[in-house]
Amino acid sequence: MRPSLPWFSKTALAAAVTVLTAGSLAACGTSASGGAGGSSKGPISIGASLSLTGDFSADGQAFDKGYKLWAKDVNASGGIGGRQVKLTVLNDASNPNQAVTNYQTLMNSDHVDLTFGPFSSLITTPAASVAARGGYALIEGAGGAPTVFNSPPNQADHNIFDVSLPIADEMMPFVDYIKSLPPAKRPKTAAYPMAQDPFADPPVQAAQKALQALGVKTVYSKVFPEEVADYKAPADQVASQKPDLVVLGSTDVPTVGAFMQAFEQQHYTPKMFIPAAGPDQGQAFTSAVGAANANGVMVPNGWFPGYANPQSQQMVKQYVKTYGGNASGVNADVAEAYAVGQVAAQAVKATGGTDNAKIIKYLHSGASISSVQGPVKFDSLGENGAAAAFIFQWQNKGNYTQVLPAGASGSKSILATKPSWSS
Repeated sequence: MRPSLPWFSKTALAAAVTVLTAGSLAACGTSASGGAGGSSKGPISIGASLSLTGDFSADGQAFDKGYKLWAKDVNASGGIGGRQVKLTVLNDASNPNQAVTNYQTLMNSDHVDLTFGPFSSLITTPAASVAARGGYALIEGAGGAPTVFNSPPNQADHNIFDVSLPIADEMMPFVDYIKSLPPAKRPKTAAYPMAQDPFADPPVQAAQKALQALGVKTVYSKVFPEEVADYKAPADQVASQKPDLVVLGSTDVPTVGAFMQAFEQQHYTPKMFIPAAGPDQGQAFTSAVGAANANGVMVPNGWFPGYANPQSQQMVKQYVKTYGGNASGVNADVAEAYAVGQVAAQAVKATGGTDNAKIIKYLHSGASISSVQGPVKFDSLGENGAAAAFIFQWQNKGNYTQVLPAGASGSKSILATKPSWSS
């Protein structure tokens, strides 16, 4: 874990105002190399495997929209270096083995120029291994678990590049908030139920260690299978302890929704409830649990629809125009996927083509890259050390609000106690 988080400064925000838009990115570059390094003058082919069905389908479908929105915007602006983008997405059904097959197909049969990542750290690690064997960079936005970066293939080939916030750091603004409270106002007890997932557990475990050091007593800390049928038992066990705080190791909406339903059935409302993921999925979350029940639920992330970044604001506008709904309902996965495309486009521009060896070298050069999520700057293992960390909270029956870090630009007052369930 880094000793301190690179919170967004006024300088960084000002720099974001001047960054390239998707349209200007599309106009850059004069030549390209096909596949992992061959020559081509035709469309730039990009392949990805996504969980369009299965356990991760809500996220996978949101990523699909983000990738397609980016491709649509780029192509409408003339392509990258005058070359149109051709995007191929294969369904892995939330199965790592199928994802491996999909990437083998994309690289060996379809001979795509570039590969974009899947959803979830669980699937990213084997996908990156396949990409490494083929000499491809895997630019991704949802594989931030330490196990991804520390995997033997990445240690050897350094081909993974995650455009999003490293997950080990994401709960730290919440921990800092608890630390800032007078001891009498801090939660006295906490529960840490965790899905068995490399994404879900590290931030919860880091928060547990830090909160215990602050005197918050742990009354429950267990890992449960990541299957819907297995959610009720741990949720009931947590409810029976009635902790002040619940930090849930979750990857998706169904996990969070199942815990909320069980808590309501047990007539238990935690004073504070912060899942690792799920509540960041906009309308997909509020539609599943109800806007009133969402009130007070927090979640860490590096992006939200109201983010004061010109590229982000334009992307949200285009998303609503393309898919409908409103800005508050835009899933954070969309921004993660869109940022993947932006980073790839800037790498193609900087290297003059799609030679993956050159792209890998460039992305490890320390170059500062812009995206809808803010600055991107990769370290030696492909983590984005420039990413900002925020905590968001659903307030006023449907408003997704930035609340932490307190005093940061855009942060509003936190709702310190979660309201009771609405039914």
